[in-house]
Amino acid sequence: MSFWSAMVAIVAIIAFANMRMNRDRHRGESGPAVDHDAAYTASLEREVADLRKRLEVLERIATDEGETRRLSREIESLRDR
Repeated sequence: MSFWSAMVAIVAIIAFANMRMNRDRHRGESGPAVDHDAAYTASLEREVADLRKRLEVLERIATDEGETRRLSREIESLRDR
C-alpha cells in the first residue's frame, strides 16, 4: 500500500468515525431505541470473520517477498501477451 493510499484510508476512517459521533451526539436521549436482532448480529459477526480471513490473505500476499515477486512476474508476463 502506498503512502497516499494509506493516507486516504486513514482520512476515510476518521471521517466515518466523526460522522458516527456527530449522529450519536445529535440523537441524544430522545433518539429511537436500538433493537438488537440476534440473527442480524450473528450475520454481522460472520461477515466480520470472513473479512478478517480475507485481510489475513492480503497481508500475507503483501508481506511475503518471494510470493510478491513471483506474482509480479506473472502479471508482467500476462501484460506482455
